Amino acid sequence: MTPARRWASLAVLSASLLVVTMDLTVLNVALPELAADLRPSATEQLWIVDSYSLVLAGLLIPMSALADRWGRKRLLLLGFVVFGAASAVVVLADSPWQVVATRSLLGAGGAMIMPTTLSLLRSVFTDPAERATALGVWAAVSALGAAIGPIAGGLLLEHFSWHAAFLVNVPLMVAAVVAGALILPEARAASAAPWDLPSVGLSIVGMVGLVWAVKRFADEETFADALGWAALVGALLLLATFVRRCLDRAEPLLDVRLFGRRPFTAGVVAALMAMFAMAAILLLLAQWLQLVEGHSPLEAGVRLLPLAGGGLVASLLASPLATLVGARAVLACGLGIAGVGALLLPVLPGDLGYPTVAVAMALVGAGAGSLAIGSAMIMAGTPPDKAGSAAAIEETAYDLGSVLGVAVLGSVASVVYRDHLATGPLVAAGLPAEAARAAEDSLGGAVDVAATVGAPAPALADQAAAAFTDALVDTSLVAGLVMVAVAVVVWLTAPRGLDITQQQH
Repeated sequence: MTPARRWASLAVLSASLLVVTMDLTVLNVALPELAADLRPSATEQLWIVDSYSLVLAGLLIPMSALADRWGRKRLLLLGFVVFGAASAVVVLADSPWQVVATRSLLGAGGAMIMPTTLSLLRSVFTDPAERATALGVWAAVSALGAAIGPIAGGLLLEHFSWHAAFLVNVPLMVAAVVAGALILPEARAASAAPWDLPSVGLSIVGMVGLVWAVKRFADEETFADALGWAALVGALLLLATFVRRCLDRAEPLLDVRLFGRRPFTAGVVAALMAMFAMAAILLLLAQWLQLVEGHSPLEAGVRLLPLAGGGLVASLLASPLATLVGARAVLACGLGIAGVGALLLPVLPGDLGYPTVAVAMALVGAGAGSLAIGSAMIMAGTPPDKAGSAAAIEETAYDLGSVLGVAVLGSVASVVYRDHLATGPLVAAGLPAEAARAAEDSLGGAVDVAATVGAPAPALADQAAAAFTDALVDTSLVAGLVMVAVAVVVWLTAPRGLDITQQQH
C-alpha cells in the first residue's frame, strides 16, 4: 500500500472507533432524560447500560475469527451497516426493554467493528514504528469521540427527545461504509483454522454467563445468591474448557498462547483494569453533573471535556515519550497518573466542586491516553496471522473491564448512596413509602419524586444529592487504588527496555 492509502485507511478505521465511542458517551448524557421518560427500574437501567457490552463480550471472539476467514473488510462494512441500522431503530423504542433490545443490536454491530478495526490496523501498518504512531492517532480519535459524544448528544437533547441522541451515528455510519468500501484493503489470515463450532458455543455462552453472573450479584447487592453463583461457576467451567480446547488444537479459534508473551500480557491487563476503574467513574460523573450540579445535557457534555482533552493529548504524546523513556514507563506511569486523578476526589478537603472534578478528569483522561502504548505492545508482540486473536483479546479486555466496572463499582456507589440516604425521618414527616423506595432506587428517582411530591420533598432532593456525591467520592477512592495497583503490576510484567518500534519474536 502507498503511504497515502495507509493513512487514509487509518482515517476510516479511526472514524469507526469515533462512532462507537460517541455512542457510549452519548448514553451517559442521555440516561437521566431516558430514565425520566421511560421510568426504568434500577435493574432495567443496569440492563440498558450493560446490554451493549454483554452482547459485545459474547460475540467479539467469534466475530474476530469470522473476519479472519471471511475477510476483515467485509465484516467491518457489515458491522457499519448493523450499527447504523440499530441507531436508527432506537427512535421507535418506547419501553425500557425495547431500548435494551436495540442496545443489544448495537452490541452485535460493535462486535463486528471493534476487533476488525485493530486487526486491519495490524495488516495495514506492517512497520512497528509506523504502527505505534498510527495507534496513537487511533487512541486520540477515541478521546475525541469521548468529547464529541456528550456535546453532540447534549445539543440534540436541548431540542429533541433522548431518542435523537443516538441518531448521530446514522450519517457517520453511511459515510464509513462508502469510504471503507473505496479505501480499505481486504485482509484475511494466511492460514485460518477450520471453523470450530464447539469453541464458538463455549466462548459465547461462557462470556455471556460470566457477565450475567456479575450483573446478578450487582443487582441483588449480595453475594449470597445461589443463581448468581451457579451462573458464575458454570461460566468459568465453560471458559476453562474453551481455553483447554484452544491449547489442545494446532490451529485454535483463539490463540490463548499469546499470553505467554509478556508485552502482550501487560497490555491486556492494562486495558482490562483501566476500563474497570474508568467506566464507572464516567457514568457517575455524567449523572452528578446533571442531577446534582443541575446542568443541562449540553452543559454536562461541555464539562466532561477535560477527560477527553487529557486523553487526546496523552495519546498523541505517548509514542514519542515511549521512544525516549521506554514503553513500560509510559504505560505504568500513565495508569498511575489516572489513579492519582481519581484519588483527588476523596483526598482533597472541602466540598466537592467542579474545579476539583475537572483536574481529576484531565488526569484520568491522560491515563486512558497512555493505553495507546498498551495497544502497541500487544500488536508488536503478535505475528501477522494472529492479529485477529490479539484484537479479539484486547477488545474483550476493554469490554469486560467496562462491564465489571459498571457492575462492581456501580454496586459500591449504590450501596453508599442508599446507606447515606436516610429516608426514615422523611417518611415519618409525611413522605409516602412508595416515593421513598423510588428515591432509594436511584438519584434520578429521588429527583423525580422531589419534583412531584409535596413536603418534605425539598429535603429529600438535598439529601439525595449529598448521598450521591458521597457515593461518587467513595467509588473514586476504590477506582483510584485499583489503577495505582495496576500500574505496579504493569511495571513488573512488561519487559525492561521494551521497544515497540521493533516487532517482537
